Amino acid sequence: MTDYSLISRFRNKDQCEQLIKELQAKGKTCYDFCDTPADPDNPNAPPEEQMAEFEQAKDFYNNPHHQYVFKKDLEGLKNAKKVILLLPAGTSAHIEAGIAYGLGKPLILIGKPEKSESLYLIFKERYASTEDFLKTI
Repeated sequence: MTDYSLISRFRNKDQCEQLIKELQAKGKTCYDFCDTPADPDNPNAPPEEQMAEFEQAKDFYNNPHHQYVFKKDLEGLKNAKKVILLLPAGTSAHIEAGIAYGLGKPLILIGKPEKSESLYLIFKERYASTEDFLKTI
């Protein structure tokens, strides 16, 4: 069990890793989806390049790497006490937030949504920045 599971976009890797380091400095644990490269054949490529490859996968439903990432990320959600959505985030991260809500996990939103959406009301805690959030820990 971890204190948090962080969801965001892989393209946000630097900000995600920084938030996780700051949580760890405060004695908290956090599932890090970024520790698995989006492109296992080129793990040291910049996040944008890795995601371009990940998104072009043929037959992603049957792709072993996609299946691995799916299972690992779901376990990260299930094994967390709370879930953080760090914006900007893509479709997958928003789907994960919905899954976490369905699992009964308390949800934390960091960042400002691009537009008004009623479903952002699933987030019981909302912070404009990671700094604002970290002040509460």
